[in-house]
Amino acid sequence: MPTTAVVIEDDAAIRRVVRTALLGEVERVLEGATAADGLDLVAASRPVVVILDLGLPDRNGIELCREIREWSDVPIVVLSAHHSDTEKVALLDAGADDYVTKPFSTAELLARVRAVLRRATRDTGTVLAFGDFVMDLGARTLAVHGREVHLTPIEWELLRALATNAGRTLTHRHLFNAVWSPRSEGDAQQYLRVHIANVRRKIEDDALAPRYIVTEPGVGYRFVAPT
Repeated sequence: MPTTAVVIEDDAAIRRVVRTALLGEVERVLEGATAADGLDLVAASRPVVVILDLGLPDRNGIELCREIREWSDVPIVVLSAHHSDTEKVALLDAGADDYVTKPFSTAELLARVRAVLRRATRDTGTVLAFGDFVMDLGARTLAVHGREVHLTPIEWELLRALATNAGRTLTHRHLFNAVWSPRSEGDAQQYLRVHIANVRRKIEDDALAPRYIVTEPGVGYRFVAPT
């Protein structure tokens, strides 16, 4: 199947701009003007990336992002006309991997799309097994206590960086460079806590007393490999 991107945006002019830009990165671009159309396209086409506008006529974009994330780990880049930190944190909590604020340049959009695609397709062929924690980097699967855990691409890269350096404290800067490039460090720091909290909710027995990912105050985070 050709590599496909799905653009969910009600503004036809913006869809044209995004489609033209993406055709240098993927083989085909499918467009939906509503949340309902976009959801059908994502379910049917198995895209490598979704570009999602938050201001859709029939449904809130954050709700749509959350629904897609319930059954797919496709990278989602959000187009947002708003700049509030509250909304950005909400969309990251809903499972978005990155965002671009309107008005945006196609160069910035493509840089962020390329970044999420690199994260989503990296394959090292390594399996990390620490007791009941099994992370297959080649197959991109994770099981904890025998239960399959679904992570977003950003969450996967954060956990990958931490688990492949088990026992070592990774500074905020290290995690920024591993996960958020080319986003500026200042932006990444604002949302690192959100993604770490999401990962903890998915892999820890008690997210408030984490067993795997511990915080080193003022420095960063450390993955503790259980014996």
